[in-house]
Amino acid sequence: MTEPARIRIVLADDHELTRCGLKLLLERVPGVAVVAEAGRGDELLDTVRRHAPDLVVTDIAMPGMDGLMVERLRAMADPPRVLIVSTHDSLEFIRCSRELGADGYLGKNESPCELERAVRSVMAGRAYHSPSLSQKGSLPAERPPQELLTERQLEILVQIGRGGATKQIAFELGLSPKTVGVHRARIMERLGIDDTARLTLYCVRHGLVDARRAA
Repeated sequence: MTEPARIRIVLADDHELTRCGLKLLLERVPGVAVVAEAGRGDELLDTVRRHAPDLVVTDIAMPGMDGLMVERLRAMADPPRVLIVSTHDSLEFIRCSRELGADGYLGKNESPCELERAVRSVMAGRAYHSPSLSQKGSLPAERPPQELLTERQLEILVQIGRGGATKQIAFELGLSPKTVGVHRARIMERLGIDDTARLTLYCVRHGLVDARRAA
């Protein structure tokens, strides 16, 4: 009798204790096998290439994770499905993961049975968001960056999205590093974004930079 096909999973999280817990929970699900693990985002692509899993279960905020990893995974020749499991539950993170190609988003505060539901849903081709995240309501429409930022701020935002450091941006735009730093702070304030990785995601989502050129 032929054994049913297993769901082969690569698991990624920078906290070993979290990985151990998730692995135990996942392998209790009938037909699921965790075939490899990664402790950093920059290990994830190589791990996926080596093991060709059906599903990647990963945090979105960990060392070596630049925010565009989901899109790179989905651009592979035989792409795995992607389930984000994260402590971050802001609408911005959910929006970014969805628009970059994640199949599901599960909060780490959910019950263990919700993890199985998420895996089953994603592998069946249905988008999944855990109940506590769904209760936040629909994602509001965003105003375009051209309405929120000055022309100079847009120039600097694009350079940030392409991976430019403050000194490099200053040199290319003929500004002082201090001036670029002030603009960066104002950009973050106006967009309600507090780190560079999320600024990069914002640039990609709004078509300001090509994901292949982003940091």
